[in-house]
Amino acid sequence: MKRSVCVICGLLLFAVVAHAQEQQFANIGDLKLQNGGVIRDCRVGYRTFGTLNHDKSNVVVFPTWAGGTTEQLKGSIGPGKLIDSTSHFVVAIDALSNGVSSSPSNSRLQPRMRFPIFSLRDTVESQHELLTKVLKIVHVKAVIGISMGGMQTFQWIVSYPDFMDKAIPIVGSPRLAPYDLLLWSAQLEALKRDPNSARALDFAFGELLLTTPTDYNRRKTREDVFADLEKARNDTKRFEANDKIRQVQAMMALDVARDFGAVKAKVVIVVAKFDHVVTPGPATEFAKLIGAKLIDLDGDCGHLETSCESRRLNEAVTQFLATDYTDK
Repeated sequence: MKRSVCVICGLLLFAVVAHAQEQQFANIGDLKLQNGGVIRDCRVGYRTFGTLNHDKSNVVVFPTWAGGTTEQLKGSIGPGKLIDSTSHFVVAIDALSNGVSSSPSNSRLQPRMRFPIFSLRDTVESQHELLTKVLKIVHVKAVIGISMGGMQTFQWIVSYPDFMDKAIPIVGSPRLAPYDLLLWSAQLEALKRDPNSARALDFAFGELLLTTPTDYNRRKTREDVFADLEKARNDTKRFEANDKIRQVQAMMALDVARDFGAVKAKVVIVVAKFDHVVTPGPATEFAKLIGAKLIDLDGDCGHLETSCESRRLNEAVTQFLATDYTDK
């Protein structure tokens, strides 16, 4: 009998965990934007992983990268991964304009380019609304993000300095460097072209800039290049141009110096030495400014160095999250 009860309890627990990892949505009403605009009937997508402890002290917020979804973040959550959900309650949040949360592609009231220009500060505000008003979480252990998720983490640090104990921006930036702005400006021009060429150009930009020539030439053949371009050109589901335009505009406008005050969280900043998408200069300078620990990934995978050095990165994040700084 006891064994049967244990089996039933285990199955119920599995069902709860499985449900928690499914896509969920929070309707936060009209979101007022920093530029005076409004996202009508704003909806924020999210997933939760792990178990919230009794005093809600184990929450880790994990926003998405550019074009990414919480479905894609699942691979970074779990034992031995970037964030261990056996000890942390992870709230992965879909950023505005990623096609899941409110976006040009899914807004009924503000479709396509009628969807207002917003900032990453507005994106963080939507996440704060989700956490505090929907999930009733008023303080978190950490905020962590990769790439555009790292940019959101920088914004969290300055917008809500008392909200988190720790922050880990990974290959993100507090504001884009001149080289980065040139890259994203070129991508915006590509996105405005006809859909077929936009898909191929966007794919080519990604392939060129997410890694380095050394890494790309090691992994690809001459034949692969043309096959991949043709596949991208014909892949109508690859991305929604209007969604990406609004996210790119938000990244280009980011400058946390506008909100900068006292940084109260313990911060570890991760950069990739040969990153051509988010060049490491601004994040490195920010680390010096606030006295944060800097982890410099120096392999030849560029922006994708987080994958190439995943073991080193995961161990560093695990150690940082486990360290108690209350008496230091």
